[in-house]
Amino acid sequence: MFGLDTTSNIFTNLVTDTKYNLKDFRTTPRQMTRLLVENIEEDFYMMCPDGEGGYVQQALISCFPNSFMPPSKLGLSMKGIHGPVPGLQEKIGKGIHLTMKSMQGGSIIQRLGWSLQFQGPSLMRTGGNNFEPKPGEVVGDLSEPQDLSQCYLRIERQSLARLPETRAIAFCVRHYVYPLEDIKKEGNGDELADEIQSMPQKLGYYKRRPFWQRDVDMFLRGK
Repeated sequence: MFGLDTTSNIFTNLVTDTKYNLKDFRTTPRQMTRLLVENIEEDFYMMCPDGEGGYVQQALISCFPNSFMPPSKLGLSMKGIHGPVPGLQEKIGKGIHLTMKSMQGGSIIQRLGWSLQFQGPSLMRTGGNNFEPKPGEVVGDLSEPQDLSQCYLRIERQSLARLPETRAIAFCVRHYVYPLEDIKKEGNGDELADEIQSMPQKLGYYKRRPFWQRDVDMFLRGK
């Protein structure tokens, strides 16, 4: 995908045939952000030290957001970014902060996240994939007919890397989507259905489970 001529110091993107001269290479942060988005598929979120022991998001490349508007996350702390996710702060919020604080320059940590998405495989989702009941609201049967041929399991592989000089942390996110039909064909339908059912209630609401669980569960279990 990439090539480097060590004699001329020319770096080449073999897909686009774009060439970059690395000799005396100089660039601004904005230009470097553009270079990343032109050459790497992953999204990037840059968390920079705030001078008080925490981190705030100062830059991002978000071509494939999952139910949020990327500009709305700029300038926020980890708590602010993930505030809408039920239970996250209570369960792992402190652990995330301690992990980020203890990371050494050059070290990398990876984790996975998942969700179901409907209306096709497009990775750019700026809204409509979450549900947040009002405080005290009783959630009844909200089941809606689903076109399961357009339902996908979305996986996010998140890699965290400490930048040694600035001490910032780069979140690198690669996205994958798998048709729900393939999950069932591979024999993993019951396992995914069990995982969906085991989600805490508030997290299930957040992922819109009341709207699609009936049809998805019956499909995955072959009922």
